[in-house]
Amino acid sequence: MTSETIIQVENLSKLYRLGTIGTGSLRQDLQRWWYTNILQKEDPFFQTAREKDISNDFLWALRDISFDVKEGEAFAIIGRNGAGKSTLLKILSKVIRPTQGIVRGRGRINSLLEIGTGFHDELTGRENIYLNGHFLGMTRHEIRSKFDEIVAFSGVSQFIDTPVKRYSSGMYVRLAFAVAAHLEPDILIVDEVLAVGDAEFQKKCLGKMNEASRQEGRTILFVSHNMQAVTNLCHRAMLLQKGTMVTIGPSSQVVNQYLGGIQQHQLQQQWDAPEKAPGNATIRMKSVQLIPLRSNVTAPIDVRTQLTLEFEFWNYEEDIDLVTGIHLFTQSSECIFDVSSKSFRYKKGLIKGKCTIPGNFLNDGSYYISIIFVRDTSVEVFYLNECVSFDVEDYRENIHWYGKWMGYVRPDFPVILTSVPSL
Repeated sequence: MTSETIIQVENLSKLYRLGTIGTGSLRQDLQRWWYTNILQKEDPFFQTAREKDISNDFLWALRDISFDVKEGEAFAIIGRNGAGKSTLLKILSKVIRPTQGIVRGRGRINSLLEIGTGFHDELTGRENIYLNGHFLGMTRHEIRSKFDEIVAFSGVSQFIDTPVKRYSSGMYVRLAFAVAAHLEPDILIVDEVLAVGDAEFQKKCLGKMNEASRQEGRTILFVSHNMQAVTNLCHRAMLLQKGTMVTIGPSSQVVNQYLGGIQQHQLQQQWDAPEKAPGNATIRMKSVQLIPLRSNVTAPIDVRTQLTLEFEFWNYEEDIDLVTGIHLFTQSSECIFDVSSKSFRYKKGLIKGKCTIPGNFLNDGSYYISIIFVRDTSVEVFYLNECVSFDVEDYRENIHWYGKWMGYVRPDFPVILTSVPSL
């Protein structure tokens, strides 16, 4: 391990046997303990499970993970739920042991894996601050020097001498993060702290982590589903998928690869034969696709991206007066808009349609589109429900607030401020 490396992980794996604590046998559990703790050999349970790799009785939470983190680096671990992110952080925090592999590290570690990790419910906020400090190996004088700063950051000064079991979840996590961030660990491990708390608290958390990494030279391991926070805070990122490492590199590149993968959803559908296509005796669909205007196919769809819906359908009725409507919904089925074509008479044959949603219009979130066909501006002919679905990611240039932007739309209307000369 080089002098610049503060964490080094080699061939790390974690295996669980589903529905069973331990191996299910006292003799085998004692054997595992003897082999791994006394003889320092490979876990015999691991060898057996590896031979039964396809068995449904076993789950690889992590498999053959290798990476290193430099001193003073902010390093992100991203991936879908169940990818193994929290398991990895628990191993690095020494909460659980790996099945196989080596973890090397140096320095004091403070982990915020859950709300109030290390807190005792019966103790007051004041007592828990000192307790956590002692866990980190800090002296009473060191803790006392940081005490006022911790309390001010947490915003719970009025309740500092109240048992934390009486705190709300927001107060609890405020104090927990304040303690974790201010007691000067060499390595700060943070798992989804931004999933709780209000926008102002999230802003303070990110600002403190940024300060700890860039100004104070402390190492941060960060897990979050807020990709904007990841790209702004972290130097590098690692993408996990079902317990294996997909890629590791600069955070912006890894985030783009991750978003590009999860954003596919259902951007297009195509039917080769009319008899297999959705529709009826009047209209049958041929194709529908949503085309994002972006620099490359791996770039994510974000609030700046222009989206074009193109569709084709067969019309089987001669001289039909037809209007086509585009309905955009959130994933919770709230309609964002309903736009339609002009009334027009069409002959039999293939008809193409197109609608463009400009960039800097939609807010971040998940959406789907449905298409309605109406005869004589009043009679529904066919409704193609949820034909495409997509995610829009956040993007904020030179903005250091990461709370949720309000509203379903986010138009780029100019807001102009002018100084008024004093009298």
